[in-house]
Amino acid sequence: MATRLRLQRHGKKGKPFFHIVAADARAKRDGRFIEKVGTYNPNTNPATIDIVHDRALYWLQVGAEMSHTARAIMKYKGVVYHNHLLNGVKKGALTEEQAQAKFEEWLREKEGKASTAANKLSAAADEARAKALAKEKEVNDARSKELAGKQAELAAEAAAAQAAAEAAAAPAVEEAPAEEAPAAEEAPAAEEAPAAEEAPAAEEEKPAEEGGEEKEG
Repeated sequence: MATRLRLQRHGKKGKPFFHIVAADARAKRDGRFIEKVGTYNPNTNPATIDIVHDRALYWLQVGAEMSHTARAIMKYKGVVYHNHLLNGVKKGALTEEQAQAKFEEWLREKEGKASTAANKLSAAADEARAKALAKEKEVNDARSKELAGKQAELAAEAAAAQAAAEAAAAPAVEEAPAEEAPAAEEAPAAEEAPAAEEAPAAEEEKPAEEGGEEKEG
């Protein structure tokens, strides 16, 4: 029976999640399998890969084939290299100790590279976050200025409206009556000239002339 290491799709639409399985090469992709040897999640950055190293290595040692994606994953995790070293031991090119030392050295280098890559990704993420925060702050400052301007404008309008209302409510200031010019003092009526002194009544008839005729006795 030909055995093949391949991916079996799980997850939901738009967010696939894969199991890495050893299955009969004739089985359907998502059908029955012999053994699950790992998982692959491409939705994270970097992708998350978990491999049961010993079991994956076992299947390579017994001649299992690999799909294109499964081969890339096995190379990335060092399973293919470890299998190569063990084949060298079988051929007598290396001792088991030498093969193990080489594999451990490869693991250290791989971990260093992975750590550097992770640091770069983290730095890039921090930089992107800082830029996003700066841009957001800039937008917020612009909005704050715009809001402050509108508030000042509204306050000015409210003050003007209040002043107009107060002016309309205040009683009209009574105009001070114009001081009447004092009436020209009427010139006293010209005193009527005293009537010409009445001429004294005609002097009473002069008494009979003295020695006049005496009345008859």
